[in-house]
Amino acid sequence: MKLLTQKTALVTGAGSGIGKAIAETFAEQGAKVVLTDIHHQNIEAVAAGINAKGGTALCIAADIARKEDVQLVIKFVLDSYQTLDILVNNAGVMDNFTPVAEVSDELWDKVLGTNLNGPFFTCREAVQLFLKKQGGTIINIASIGGLYGGRAGAAYTASKHALVGLTKNIGYQYATKNIRCNAIAPGGVNTNIIQGMEPHPFGFERMNAGTGNAPPAANPEQIAELALFLASEKSTFINGAVLTADGGWTAY
Repeated sequence: MKLLTQKTALVTGAGSGIGKAIAETFAEQGAKVVLTDIHHQNIEAVAAGINAKGGTALCIAADIARKEDVQLVIKFVLDSYQTLDILVNNAGVMDNFTPVAEVSDELWDKVLGTNLNGPFFTCREAVQLFLKKQGGTIINIASIGGLYGGRAGAAYTASKHALVGLTKNIGYQYATKNIRCNAIAPGGVNTNIIQGMEPHPFGFERMNAGTGNAPPAANPEQIAELALFLASEKSTFINGAVLTADGGWTAY
């Protein structure tokens, strides 16, 4: 039997990389999926691919850093499928490894807007729905940058640390309400998140000081399999946890 039969899932940042792999994996396991991303053409292509393989997928373009967009996405999910069971907060942006002394207001607002405010908006909406239906699951894609200080610039590191805290708080606060909230902290993953990036020389040098023991990057599908486990009934006693998926990099 498929693991997510009769489940409805919303995946943010689903146009490429980890989000795309999660949406495809969930659909293969029987879920009805709604894809959202700022790049409409990307999610249209992913949804078309899922439907062509016999899955069920819809998509809506949105900027999750905007509260109004998140509300429209949730309305779209409910209008389409009448319920929501699983929320995956995957959308994220990098910060060019910029150290704090040179972080502009614009960069700070952009990174915190997508990486923290967006998941806050979606979690707030989702938990309200989950309370009414007496159950639901949230999976936040954090980063080892949310566990350590030297894997990214100041804004990205702060945003992912905050996302880890939000995950633990939601997991604890609603544990008695049949609502689970967990995070995945990947290390290097082969995605396009750094496409077009212009790394800050000093920040990039400092980050690279700790990469000598880094294993090869993961494929997005490897992270998607972990997300599937957290979304399924096989992980019912895992809550408020942050699961590191970095090939052992930070074990050193």
